[in-house]
Amino acid sequence: MARVLDQDRELIERDVGEWLSQHERKEMLRFITCGSVDDGKSTLIGRLLFDCGQLFDDQLEALEADSKKAANGGKLDFSLLVDGLSAEREQGITIDVAYRFFSSEKRKFIVADTPGHEQYTRNMITGASTADVAVLLIDARKGVLTQTRRHSYLANLVGIRHLLLAVTKMDLVDYDQQAFDAICSDYAAFADKIGITQWKAIPVSGVEGDNVTARSEKTPWHSGPTLLEYLDTVEIDASADAAKPLRMPVQWVNRPNQNFRGFAGLVASGRLGPGSEVRILPSGRTTRIERVVTFDGDLDEAVAGQSITVTLEDEVDCSRGDVIAAAGDPPEAADQFEATIVWMAEDELLPGRGYWMKIGTETVTAMVQEPKYEVNVNTLEHLAAKRLALNSIGVAEISTDREIVFEPYANPATSPNRALGGFILIDKVTNGTVAAGMLHFALRRSLNIHRQHLEVERETHAALKGQRPAVVWFTGLSGAGKSTIANLVEKKLAARGRHTFLLDGDNVRHGLNRDLGFTEADRIENIRRVGEVARLMADAGLIVLTAFISPFRAERHMVRRMLPEGEFIEVFVDTPLAEAEKRDVKGLYAKARAGELKNFTGIDSPYEPPENAEIHIDTTTVTAEEAADAIVEKLLSRR
Repeated sequence: MARVLDQDRELIERDVGEWLSQHERKEMLRFITCGSVDDGKSTLIGRLLFDCGQLFDDQLEALEADSKKAANGGKLDFSLLVDGLSAEREQGITIDVAYRFFSSEKRKFIVADTPGHEQYTRNMITGASTADVAVLLIDARKGVLTQTRRHSYLANLVGIRHLLLAVTKMDLVDYDQQAFDAICSDYAAFADKIGITQWKAIPVSGVEGDNVTARSEKTPWHSGPTLLEYLDTVEIDASADAAKPLRMPVQWVNRPNQNFRGFAGLVASGRLGPGSEVRILPSGRTTRIERVVTFDGDLDEAVAGQSITVTLEDEVDCSRGDVIAAAGDPPEAADQFEATIVWMAEDELLPGRGYWMKIGTETVTAMVQEPKYEVNVNTLEHLAAKRLALNSIGVAEISTDREIVFEPYANPATSPNRALGGFILIDKVTNGTVAAGMLHFALRRSLNIHRQHLEVERETHAALKGQRPAVVWFTGLSGAGKSTIANLVEKKLAARGRHTFLLDGDNVRHGLNRDLGFTEADRIENIRRVGEVARLMADAGLIVLTAFISPFRAERHMVRRMLPEGEFIEVFVDTPLAEAEKRDVKGLYAKARAGELKNFTGIDSPYEPPENAEIHIDTTTVTAEEAADAIVEKLLSRR
């Protein structure tokens, strides 16, 4: 059994309940270890677990056996306790984030061992996102490296305010004080530039255990704490979030029966109880808390960090992604922001492309504009950049397809607003996380301006017109027959007394989008603008018809996301390229083949056909008239 159990065995034998109670009352500290490749992160954590007596007999036996296989000169290889992947053991590096739980006499800890290799910087961001302290390792032989600076910058960026510099492998430089002091001096100059003020340095050896849990006689010149002493005593204001205004993102609407409707989520900040006046954002409706419900019974008050379900006194619209906030001090809602972005994907950022943006419990479509600048982590210079590549850190403007509730991530006076200020971007095709980001501010003034609830809603507009709104989105190659069929559909709907409007690609290019070209980025912006206009028209109760090539699935899906379920009807006008070229009445294909038209869809720019279009029109088997009749029948038969 572990040594901690030996130390407490008397109390356990006398009163195990009291021992468990003491353990539960210990404060929790989350920290990460980071730094460059082969700086000894895994070894240091393994030594810390060993010295704290957190290893059981079977773990020690496995460690001894694995260490012998590693030909480690008879010494225990503590890195094997943390490097769980076979690829990590083979290469001697950390790839994934390894989480370990342990405790001391004073605190409980969750440590995230994050990768040092530049290729896996994105995993370091994952570990840092919830940490209170960053333990930054620097090899005493190598000094401050680029990855040291990058991890320091990122730790500071995500709001870690306490940083411990662990100068490792001191045994390999004979515990030389001058080597240690030189590293501290070099790091101090960099830390001052990026605003890191709370940091300490400790000379350690993970292999030998110097200054890990006990002071080392080999460093008599070091008068500071050991690693464990620092972790046990660093001051973390656990009550900071509770002192902030109420913020509770809604995770789930709990409706087990007709008599109960509750809203579940984690209280990100502040406190609430029955009778608390709250505002539901982004709608802006106000009400009061009726009950605070938990599995163990109702509470008189809930505070930051508690997961609860609340019921409201009034029947107001509130769903997943909304935020329950203090009525007198609500957060902002906006759809355009400036943000810092850490790009974590092999493929570069494509400005104007739609990505999923997850912030709090909300997921929206977001488009990143061309970066304002990229940050050089070595010099902190702002460099001109058209795109962001793997591990790049830049500042750019972001727009979302609808307003989201947010708060600026950085707040010098308090802890960072991670719940409503931090976000991730997800590729819509691969579902891979491509970036992490921190919101700075809204680009349009939104402080103290909140969406006004409108009494005449979109349902009223639709009822006045006696129809169900829709956006019928015709897509296909140039010359496929989109405009022809769309015109016929509108004529047939008008003959039946329906209220419609047709947005045609060529016509829009002469007005709303006359400033856009035909690059990939311009095509994306063209569809975004049309989607916004179509959404507004649908809100007015109209049946909107659009005829655009709209070659990219991601942008068509972006428009679909702007509308309520069932109101976006994608019509794939399917015409083979050879047939479209035969119908080339405008001569566009001929010009594209001759190289006179660049970025022409089907020739030198791709077309991504719909995978699950609501309506599929094969123009080689049906006439335009037959296609229009089928579309009208489908449209009017909706329930």
